[in-house]
Amino acid sequence: MTGSDLSVSSQWGAARDLETERFLGAPRSRSAEFLRVVRIAREFVKGFRALHFVGPCVTVFGSARFPERHPYYELGRQVGGRIATLGLTTMTGGGPGIMEAANRGARESGGKSIGCNIELPREQRPNPYVDRFITFRYFFVRKVMLVKYSFAFVVLPGGFGTLDELFEALTLVQTRKISAFPVVLMGTDYWAPLLSFLRTTMVEQRTIDVGDLEYLTVTDDLDQMAAVVERSMTQNAPEWAKSPRRRRILGER
Repeated sequence: MTGSDLSVSSQWGAARDLETERFLGAPRSRSAEFLRVVRIAREFVKGFRALHFVGPCVTVFGSARFPERHPYYELGRQVGGRIATLGLTTMTGGGPGIMEAANRGARESGGKSIGCNIELPREQRPNPYVDRFITFRYFFVRKVMLVKYSFAFVVLPGGFGTLDELFEALTLVQTRKISAFPVVLMGTDYWAPLLSFLRTTMVEQRTIDVGDLEYLTVTDDLDQMAAVVERSMTQNAPEWAKSPRRRRILGER
């Protein structure tokens, strides 16, 4: 990581988000909590309206800190391009790094490109390769949208946020809250220590079953990634066929 990259990293989350601190802190007055529920509901509705007709999507996760010259940036670009050639929409967090790379690859290959941002103390600007960009205040609302409008996750190297999304998806699959939802890890060298921990510690201590590892596909092969996504697409096609049509009277587009 260069000096400029370190500068960017040191600023990440440097300011405080007092609104979220209050939300996750002690109970407030009944009226304040009720109004917060209303705001959360409005955010869900905003997400539904913005994303209802963009799919089917594949969500790509990865670090915002990898610059354009980094090999993982190029891998993200190739992933986005390959998703586009399958006729699918590429969805990311909409920011820089691997998110930008995946959106860029999708755009360059003629595919649709969506950014679902999260509002942070230091605002994350949308990258120039998204066709539609929506910002959420609450992480849990954003997570629902990323799962609801996708039928696969492709996870490239990243930090806490990437791991958060990765294990959220695995938990939903493990507990059968969602089914036929593949999670593909790209970048085998990066993920090797984590996979070793899963196999030699978590499985041995029986905090997970050895069969739980089958929820993950770990590869550097774009063809294998595409095959996993296509298989999920076929399995979920009947469900996506039920999607309602746009209604002009509701301003849907």
